[in-house]
Parts: sequence; C-alpha cells; structure tokens
Amino acid sequence: MFQPKGIITPILTPLTEDEKFNEQEMRTQINRLIQAGVSGIFTLGTNGEFYAFSYQEKIKIMQVAVEAVNGRVPVYAGTGCVTTQESIQLSQIAKEIGVDVLSVISPYFVGVSQDDLYRHFSSIAKAVELPMLLYNIPARTGNNIDYTTVKKLAVYDNIIGIKDSSGNFDNTLKYIENTESRLNVLAGSDSLILWTLMAGGTGAISGCSNVFPELMVSIYQLWSEGKIEEANEAQKQIRPFRNVMQMGNPNSVVKRAVNLLGYPVGPAREPSNCNNPKIDAELLKVFELYRS
Repeated sequence: MFQPKGIITPILTPLTEDEKFNEQEMRTQINRLIQAGVSGIFTLGTNGEFYAFSYQEKIKIMQVAVEAVNGRVPVYAGTGCVTTQESIQLSQIAKEIGVDVLSVISPYFVGVSQDDLYRHFSSIAKAVELPMLLYNIPARTGNNIDYTTVKKLAVYDNIIGIKDSSGNFDNTLKYIENTESRLNVLAGSDSLILWTLMAGGTGAISGCSNVFPELMVSIYQLWSEGKIEEANEAQKQIRPFRNVMQMGNPNSVVKRAVNLLGYPVGPAREPSNCNNPKIDAELLKVFELYRS
C-alpha cells in the first residue's frame, strides 16, 4: 500500500483578479514546487481553499493538477464534504480523473459523534478503492477525530493514515503511539514537522511550502540524514513567517506571500482575501530575513 511521506504541498489555487481559476498559473506553481523537491502535490486542501469552490470547479482543479503533475509525484486531493454521499461522489470522480490519494476532512459545521465519524469514513473507504488519508483540523471543523476512532478505522486497508492539523502535539502522539503501526501520521502544523518526524511520523502537509518549498523540504531531508541539529535550525527559520500568518486567515496570508514573491496567484476568494498593508509590510520584513 502507498506510503505518504516527505513534504507534501497543499497547493494554493491560483485565481485571476475576478476570482476565476487561473489554470496556467496552477501549472507554473506545480512545476515550481516539484523542481524544489516536494514529495507530493495536494490540491483542494485548506490552502487550496476547497471551501470556496463549486463542485464543477473542484473537478476542473483536480483535472489540471493531475495533468500538470504528469506522474512526477503523487497527487492528493481533498474530497471531503459535509455529507457522506457527496464525499463519496467527489472521491469517485477523483479516482476517475487519476488522483493518487484522497484526503478526507471530517464533516464540518454539523455536530457529529465519534460513531458518526466512524460510519462516515468507513462508508467512503468501502466505496472508493484509493488510498485515503483522514484530515483532522478541529479548529475549522468543530470535530476532532479521536485516536480510538482512527484505531478502529485501521480495519480498512485503504485508510493509510491521518494528517493532524490540531496543533496539539499530544494528539499527534496519540495517533502515532496508539493506532496501527502501518498508519502514517503527517504533521499538518508546520511548527511541528520535525517533532512529528522524530516521534515516528512520516512527513508533513506543509502550507508554508507554497512560500518556501526548498526550506521546508530541507527539514525532511536533514532529518532523514540524521542531521537533527541542522533540521532543527531549518525548522526554527519558519517561525517569523508563522507569526505573520496569525495576523489574518492563515491560508490567505500564505497566498498573499506567494503574490509578493512575484507569482500572480491572485486573491483568496472573498470574504477571506488578505489585502492588508500591515500584513504586506510584515511579510516583506520576513523575506528580508531569508535573504540575509
């Protein structure tokens, strides 16, 4: 079964100024990231603004991603929706398009129990024969996937692991220590990449890699070579940028940063566009730190 590892980029979705999908810039960004050494392209994640696109737009974005990557690295796609049936339908379309791995976020807005989550993920795993990552981000969904639920879900061979964006390292450790050893645990919080790897995780889905792909890749590479001190130095370098991310909607700040680097990836879809002179000024200061 496929093993997700390394630094996987939850690629932002480029838009024109009138908020239409910018296919050509998507291709440019995919090439840029693969050339920087990322281990996978993950479309329609949080940084890809999955919540902002219609069903048909999501299909088009996945099609472009699969075509542009052209087998160079695995393509992950976020296919989780609020309802189980819609999640299954979008996941089946992703398989037809040629996506390699599904990422399925827990249902959001609706309040659900752990039993509800188990039925939801079980139904998708049974309906779609693709490797599947669970995606835990309780601050956005209101629903934390408990490690006991993940342990139960390991009966499905195509459930290959979980991305933990809880920001709670103890939660990540519970996934690593108390579930099946074959399950892969990926850091979803960039400040915890090295620590997740050292605890037994296999990689990260790194929003910051949209902005600093070589730096983020170096954390994994240095760790894999046993150069822990150097990996820790690389890990610490992202702190100034992470601090700026907290000044607005984090994934909108990431998109703004890529714009300021000179790539025309466009705005985040309203109402979460990040067009704030104070944030721009702080981002430019961060860029100067990386040049020094």
